[in-house]
Amino acid sequence: MAVGIFDSGLGGLTVLDAVAKRLPDLPLVYMGDSAHAPYGVRTPDDIYNLTTAATQRLFDAGCDLVILACNTASAAALRRMQEGWIPTDKRVLGVFVPLIEALTERQWGDNSPPREVNIKHVALFATPATVSSRAFQRELAFRAIGVDVEAQACGGVVDAIEDGDMILAEALVRSHVDALKRKMPDPDAAVLGCTHYPLMADAFQAALGEDVKVFSQADLVAESLADYLQRRPEMVGPGTDSGFLTTGDPDQVSSRATQFLRRQITFDAA
Repeated sequence: MAVGIFDSGLGGLTVLDAVAKRLPDLPLVYMGDSAHAPYGVRTPDDIYNLTTAATQRLFDAGCDLVILACNTASAAALRRMQEGWIPTDKRVLGVFVPLIEALTERQWGDNSPPREVNIKHVALFATPATVSSRAFQRELAFRAIGVDVEAQACGGVVDAIEDGDMILAEALVRSHVDALKRKMPDPDAAVLGCTHYPLMADAFQAALGEDVKVFSQADLVAESLADYLQRRPEMVGPGTDSGFLTTGDPDQVSSRATQFLRRQITFDAA
């Protein structure tokens, strides 16, 4: 009865932590493709091939439902996977939709026509691949009209977080927020469009100012998953064991993950 959570590196652990708190009895198998991280600078074909390989590994571990806790994979690979790769008895969900539903104040599954919402100016902070895909803007357009989105590609932030260099990560956040504000001086809201970025939420908030509402994904995805499994309990797979898998060096990834979540995490080779 396990659910899989995938990320290119360690960022998806923010989602895993939120899901574990919301659904404490649900076995979770985490797959981090640290050998190939970061995905944000890769081509769409690279991202698709790596994401399908990792997702298949989670299917093999007994997960019928996999969460792509990676905005880059959700943006660049998910639609293509849904159109021709995912087996009929499996499901793969991304992390954009819960975020956009919160932004547009919609309930899950509300398929009514797009309408005007209170938020008019949105700053999107994401990886270069997520920004270039325009997947966020496409999903938003299905639900809302009259919203101006200014996207800022945040090069280097994921690498700094994965390396544990939070001083550099904070400096990069300030630099990227400054660049965004030159294009959109007064955003109403900011979207942290990468699952690594919740670790830098305070730095984003400080750079943006207290009047900007910052939307982060982990808790929103956890709540959406709980709702989904309540409606589709058959999608909880046959696996019964929780675990952590990585394509990187297990000892090195375990050490970084333990620092990342501030509790002992032990990865095995995928």
